[in-house]
Amino acid sequence: MGDLGQSAAVTALEPRPRRIGVLGGTFDPVHIGHLRGALEVAESLALDEVRLTPSARPPHRDTPQVSALDRLAMVECAVAGVTPLVVDDRELKRDKPSYTIDTLELMRAQFAADDQLFLLLGWDAFCGLPTWHRWEELLQHCHILVLQRPDADSEPPDALRNLLAARSVSDPLALKGPSGQIAFVWQTPLAVSATQIRQLLASGKSVRFLVPDAVLAYIDAHGLYRASN
Repeated sequence: MGDLGQSAAVTALEPRPRRIGVLGGTFDPVHIGHLRGALEVAESLALDEVRLTPSARPPHRDTPQVSALDRLAMVECAVAGVTPLVVDDRELKRDKPSYTIDTLELMRAQFAADDQLFLLLGWDAFCGLPTWHRWEELLQHCHILVLQRPDADSEPPDALRNLLAARSVSDPLALKGPSGQIAFVWQTPLAVSATQIRQLLASGKSVRFLVPDAVLAYIDAHGLYRASN
């Protein structure tokens, strides 16, 4: 009995693998769609944290309208005090395009081997994976969670069909190990986009309740996205 008791005590002291979500984007600006989606996933999958990772020079997007420092500051304002959302600024420190595979490799090197990494992607981004740099290697470092809204009815490209057949799991809570699988997570539809917010601001209209109050205060204080910019 003594040995059993000691074994149980050792097991209890062993840290469980951490569960870490990664949500990248230009966040130009960060809005309630980003934040609500990240929070829903964190709660439904019991993630320890979700890292919002602003990109510096996104390879597949137009150059962000405002500076990297302003976008980072807005994300920091948005997640302040909101557990488990945190900011990861590593992509803004790299003087080259923001390739997701590079970010995942760096993160994986910093975490324990059995920690689980979950890359959060919207449906459109997921369908565009075959155009990403070294996209076939992503699942070596993470699981992929596809955030799919109920109104998303398009089909994935042919390049992803075999991958889905081999790697998809119907229940996101059943993802095993540190990486290698794909699951779909249904999201509450929020019809809001950064493009819409920029257009409203440029025309002098209010974006209140589309972005957190702290982000709106930052935008107003720095005169971002106004027609004169």
